[in-house]
Amino acid sequence: MSTLSPGPSHPKDRYGFEIAIICALPLEADAIEALFDYYWDGNGPPFDKEPGDPNAYSTGVIGRHNVVLAHMPGMGKANAAAVAAKCHMSFPNIRLVLVVGVCGVVPFRRNGDEIVLGDVVISDGIVQYDLGRRLPDQFVTKDTLLDALGRPNPEIRGVLAKLKTYRGQEDLTSKTIKCLDTMRCNPRLHATYPGSANDRLFEAAYRHSEDQKSCDQARCNGKLVPRRRLEMSGTHLTPAIHFGLMASGDSVMKSGEDRDKIAEAGDSIAFEMEGAGVWDNFPCIVIKGACDYADSHKSKVWQRYAAATAAACTKAFLSFWVPSFTQDIEGLATNFERRLSSRNQDYSGQSKVEPQRQPVFLVPFSKNDLFVGREDVLRRLRGLLFEQGRQKVALVGLGGIGKTQIALQLAFWVKKNKPDYSVFWMPALSMAGFEQECMKLVKTLGIRCSEGEDAKDAVRQHLSSKDAGSWFLVVDNADDAEIFHKSTHTSGGILNFLPSGDNGRTLFTTRSRQVAIAAAKTAIEKLPKMHPEEAIDLLKRSLIDKDGLDDSESVSQLLDALTCLPLAIAQAAAYMNVYEISVAEYIRVFNDADAENMTELLEQGFDDEVHYDSSQGAVATTWIVSFDRIRRTAPAAADLLSFMAFIEPRGIPRSILPRLKAEQQMTQAIGTLTGHGFLSQRGREATFDMHSLVHLATRRWNENEGRDRKVRQMTLARVAEVFPTDDWENRDLWRQYLPHALRLLGTTRCMENEGECGLGLSVGRCLLVDGRTMEAVSTLEYVVKTRQRILAEDHPRRLTSEHELAGAYLADGQTKKAVQMLEHVVQIRERILAEDHQDRLASEHELARAYLEDGQTKQAVEMLECVVKIRKRISAEDHPDRLASEHELARAYLADGQTKKAIQMLEHVVKIEARILAEDHPHRLASQNVLAGAYLTYGQTKKAIEMLEYVVKTRQRILAEDHPRRLTSEHELAGAYLADGQTKRAVEILEHVVKTRKRILAEGHPDRLTSEHELARAYLADGQTKKAIEMLEHVVKTQERILAEDHLRRLASQNVLAGAYLTDGQTKKAIEMLEYVVKTRKRILAEGHPRRLTSEHVLARAYLADGQTKKAVQMLEHVVQIRERISAEDHPDRLASEHELARAYLADGQTKRAVEILEHVVKTRKRILAEGHPDRLTSEHELARAYLADGQTKKAIQMLEHVVQIRERILAEDHPHRLASQNVLVGAYLADGQTKKAIEILEHVVAVEAEILAEDDPSRQLSKVLLQSCYERLGIGHW
Repeated sequence: MSTLSPGPSHPKDRYGFEIAIICALPLEADAIEALFDYYWDGNGPPFDKEPGDPNAYSTGVIGRHNVVLAHMPGMGKANAAAVAAKCHMSFPNIRLVLVVGVCGVVPFRRNGDEIVLGDVVISDGIVQYDLGRRLPDQFVTKDTLLDALGRPNPEIRGVLAKLKTYRGQEDLTSKTIKCLDTMRCNPRLHATYPGSANDRLFEAAYRHSEDQKSCDQARCNGKLVPRRRLEMSGTHLTPAIHFGLMASGDSVMKSGEDRDKIAEAGDSIAFEMEGAGVWDNFPCIVIKGACDYADSHKSKVWQRYAAATAAACTKAFLSFWVPSFTQDIEGLATNFERRLSSRNQDYSGQSKVEPQRQPVFLVPFSKNDLFVGREDVLRRLRGLLFEQGRQKVALVGLGGIGKTQIALQLAFWVKKNKPDYSVFWMPALSMAGFEQECMKLVKTLGIRCSEGEDAKDAVRQHLSSKDAGSWFLVVDNADDAEIFHKSTHTSGGILNFLPSGDNGRTLFTTRSRQVAIAAAKTAIEKLPKMHPEEAIDLLKRSLIDKDGLDDSESVSQLLDALTCLPLAIAQAAAYMNVYEISVAEYIRVFNDADAENMTELLEQGFDDEVHYDSSQGAVATTWIVSFDRIRRTAPAAADLLSFMAFIEPRGIPRSILPRLKAEQQMTQAIGTLTGHGFLSQRGREATFDMHSLVHLATRRWNENEGRDRKVRQMTLARVAEVFPTDDWENRDLWRQYLPHALRLLGTTRCMENEGECGLGLSVGRCLLVDGRTMEAVSTLEYVVKTRQRILAEDHPRRLTSEHELAGAYLADGQTKKAVQMLEHVVQIRERILAEDHQDRLASEHELARAYLEDGQTKQAVEMLECVVKIRKRISAEDHPDRLASEHELARAYLADGQTKKAIQMLEHVVKIEARILAEDHPHRLASQNVLAGAYLTYGQTKKAIEMLEYVVKTRQRILAEDHPRRLTSEHELAGAYLADGQTKRAVEILEHVVKTRKRILAEGHPDRLTSEHELARAYLADGQTKKAIEMLEHVVKTQERILAEDHLRRLASQNVLAGAYLTDGQTKKAIEMLEYVVKTRKRILAEGHPRRLTSEHVLARAYLADGQTKKAVQMLEHVVQIRERISAEDHPDRLASEHELARAYLADGQTKRAVEILEHVVKTRKRILAEGHPDRLTSEHELARAYLADGQTKKAIQMLEHVVQIRERILAEDHPHRLASQNVLVGAYLADGQTKKAIEILEHVVAVEAEILAEDDPSRQLSKVLLQSCYERLGIGHW
């Protein structure tokens, strides 16, 4: 076949190819190969390919270029990206990739130009039209900096600009037609024009009726769109060449309407499926022939012709692309060497070239002006090499951590500080590359090398001799153990050809500890992470615009995200420089990116003078090269790496890793990964951490290898196999495994199969036991949703997951949801399972718990009595399920006011659990917690406090600060302190609990509201009435929104709020609220229920404050009568009601009865309460008032002086209770004629009230009037 220009010579190796062409279909490749001017395959030694490269290639000549054609295994972006990446391994000098083939086109461009079938489209940009988010009613494409494909490089843009000129277009079209005419002569190519009659364009809305049939077979008869070009052309049409945006996606575009929408949005003129996969990996142009209109009326009639026009245009295009002149340069070097040889011959009379003895500096890179820090590492390397005289030293570290840069810095240091040393640089990326460098050294140094002698041997012998003088050699990128010392090369690996001797020093840079040991034995320097100060300095030097560096928080975030990795910092700086964005903007881009886009960000390489090619300027890409190498040389280590891509990168237990055939194999595999710096071991623990950016790169590697789905399933199976049950004894293990299982389950938006559901169920259970309620709900909802989709309604596993989710809802305060789901589960299980089946009993138990939380106490008691009865019949006394049901029944008894029954049952449960469970077992602690609550309800406060202090102490030792069970026991202890009069301690604990629960729980969560309720009660007891009211109003408002009007918790909060109103003097509001509460509780609770009696007690207090004394007396007599019948003599509630009844008698003038009752209450409280207990002091205060009313003034004064003395010691001077006792004592002194003592107290009271009360406050006015009266009594005059 004729050529357009003289062709190049046969390349020496794969480095001689600069142009790659990628074709997705064989018919596209046929067209390209037909235009080869010469085929290198079969003519000369084969070029082969790098190990691990699965691609198939054809090599040859097109015009002035040596070209490699890569045959894709299938269509699409993923295949294209994989082929491009592997092609780069085997042909590292590729400067341009052409993606050639067929495409669908937009028939009319915005400028009015028509595109018809057979025309050619050349890309000047790529749009990924299917990259975005699928919302319920629309698809939103991504259009951020991160998501956009970069524009072509300057060289490509320059060539395209030339071809878009009138002359350029004429030349390109003329050459294309010439090539096409040649192709038409080959009948096998079917490159003839199919005729304008076969070029039919239907209106966009008209759809093809039957897939897999042609338009003729399907009888498509829609309206055709007229085209002027076709009408004017007759039977034959010359293909036109168009330049514009290509829309690239993963699916074939077969919709005229979608075609037009996408074209209108992005100004695309063609649709194809491979360009986006190659675009960001290489300098790339897409050249494709139009074979259809990207609508449903596709036909294969045009494919071969379109492939031929695209191929012809490709050859024409390459005539405008200028090849590099490396071969010419090599020729000049050869001529120079010949002249040098001639001069030597003239000088010495000998024909052989004498080796160069002057020191030389042969380093392929310029000095890096951006280099910063690393002085400690450089100092140690200089010490090893030039002070200790170690001939070989290895610098080992993670890819991208800066090994090459440090070696380069050291090379320039040697040049400056050791002028008698020659400096050499040998890349060890491949044996071919090493050989090429050796050949250059032979020529440059004039090393004697007889015909047929290996250049590598010649270099080794020369540098090992004294003739070479002193030298320093850097062997860079010695990462592949196979290439380095186990090469399939007949004479061995690179290590075999390295010189040795006292006159030389060699520094190896490598990612592999195995290579480091082989090269340098013990002289190994492990390169540590860059110091943050050095990283900041590097960023400053690398950025053009340094204004954003003042934002220290953003800079710190960026360096943390990039883990202070030098290559990643340089890469990020290059991105910021190109797109002119600040550090803060880059951080937003980085943080907003999902894992896939973040990896793409890390794959965006940059060109500089210190990398062998641009791929080495991308941190993710350089690691993927190492991963591929490990896959070839250590498959077990590669399998571990793939596995770890799906779990958390930190805290990886060895026990979670997939089993290998032998423990030694596992040790070796882990050693390979730690040796490359991908894993690090935590001290002596069997736990490992993976570099976070490496973790992202492994995900992309799996995708590139097409192993993503398979590896995920294998990982899922392994984690499910080793994941423990939620038994408390396993907590240390499942706490280690949980982060990894959650990461694994989170790699898809929904669970796909039963295997994932099984793991999800185990994870949800453990999360629940560990108090991570919201996470448990989220995980279990996924499980239930999946099982409801794939399993029958009565399938055991579906019912189990619904049961578990209901338990999570219950823990999360979503009581209604829990009840609804459990009623459904119980209904089905009662229909299909026997009465004593464990699953049925478990669901009934759980439903009873839900009823209890929902305030349906009677239903809960009834159901639990039934469950306990059956479990007693079928289970041993210490069976966990039986104990759990007895525990729950005791709680129900407690809620139902059957306190004695509850205590009796709980003491039995606690006794059994103390015998069979560890002291920190959650079940044992839970039972003790509930028993302490029962003691508290029954008035046994000291017992309750003792038990709760033990529970709290234990839980604080084993549980996190925000663990629900720890917070519950702290809450209960605060309640016990409150009951015991230790108000300050109660407030302190409850403020901590409320603060923590506000942080972790929703506003309407029952536990949060309960703590706020209890804190308000503590504030009330502490005299902080306003705070109490504010908090209770919030609680009641929230509960009124989410709870039924007769819900027990709602009524309890309303009851306490009414009491607070009462304390604050808002008597009418208190009565209104309390009458509603009492009326509701009478309807739903038994006469003797503690909560009903409490609300009646408080209502009576309100009546008393409102002057409705008779009503108060009547109600309190009823309450006291019942409490004396059901409660012990020293029960706090009974004593409180007796105290209040005495107050009512006093107000009603029944002084003797009041004194009698109060003396009994005071006597009892003295026996059971501490001297400073609020309840004891209140009763003594009230008894003193009764004595005063009864004329027993001396007794009153004696008692009040004691009360005031205690309250002055323990209460603030403005505390209402302290002021109240002082006021009553003033009255007693006045009644006893001790006016001076009364004035002394009153003056203090008036001064305090002036600070805390308004001018017109009745209490303040009364105190002032009383003081004035005292002054007048003593004749002191006006106050």
